[in-house]
Amino acid sequence: MAVIDPLPDAAGKDSTRKPTVALALGAGGAKGLAHIGAIEELEAQGFQIVAVAGCSMGALIGGIYAMGKLDVYRDWVCSLDKFDVLKLVDWSFSFSGGGLIKGEKIIGTLLDLIGDTRIEELPIDFTAVATDIEREREVWLSRGSLFDAVRASIAVPTLLRPHSIDGRLLVDGALLNPVPVTPLIRDPADYLFAVSIDGPADTNTPIEMTASDVSSRRRIGRWLSRWLPGGGEAKPSELKTQEHGALELLVQSMDLMQANLSRLRLAAYQPDLQVQLARNVSSDYAFYRAHELIELGREKTRSALATWNPSPR
Repeated sequence: MAVIDPLPDAAGKDSTRKPTVALALGAGGAKGLAHIGAIEELEAQGFQIVAVAGCSMGALIGGIYAMGKLDVYRDWVCSLDKFDVLKLVDWSFSFSGGGLIKGEKIIGTLLDLIGDTRIEELPIDFTAVATDIEREREVWLSRGSLFDAVRASIAVPTLLRPHSIDGRLLVDGALLNPVPVTPLIRDPADYLFAVSIDGPADTNTPIEMTASDVSSRRRIGRWLSRWLPGGGEAKPSELKTQEHGALELLVQSMDLMQANLSRLRLAAYQPDLQVQLARNVSSDYAFYRAHELIELGREKTRSALATWNPSPR
């Protein structure tokens, strides 16, 4: 395990203050629940997180952490079973709003659970990264309603409806910046860490996609195929192709795009430490496996810190 020495104070004397961290949290759907374990492990090892930037699920977890409500969210999400997760999905049954899921039910549930606040009033710096789909540019949301910013950042194209803020139509930040290190580069923290869930598929990962995950994804695939152009009831010989086209192709394409974009962005803006999880640790919507995913994030963070040779910026 890496030993973090006390940092000198302004007078050059040893100080017992905690080393500070600016933390980038990447996209990943339910896999992003690993961010909770990563945050808890960093705090357990004596780091003080002073700034967070996140996109998609990273924005959700990072924003809730910045509010000081991560324990409330963790306890709630760990209590969900498969049926609870399905009840939070409000299907729109059309593409008229730009996505098959409205997103109102989950955001409403989180507002009831945690409440909302303005980002500029948070005790630590926070930035949610979204994509302005019309202007084709990355957007950093660091003012205004926290859950407005989170709602925009998690709007996966075609699945979750876009969200409008100040006349801008915003979607998932992972389209342009899957692991948003760049908003944190000028932050005066001692270290810049990044947690990503876009690593190569790992056949030895402790959490593999279960038969139940695969079955659920196939059922959703069938449902989606009925609403997509050319859909409708599939013949048995066509079912596998339609499933792959409706959901598997979308998810795999997004994962591949994000993994390669993340690699390029992090090569240009390298964090002091990257905690990377394999992108096949679970399906993107397996929120009922929260406890396992949180523990995996904790374990991966502990392992990364154990082999890390720190050098303050």
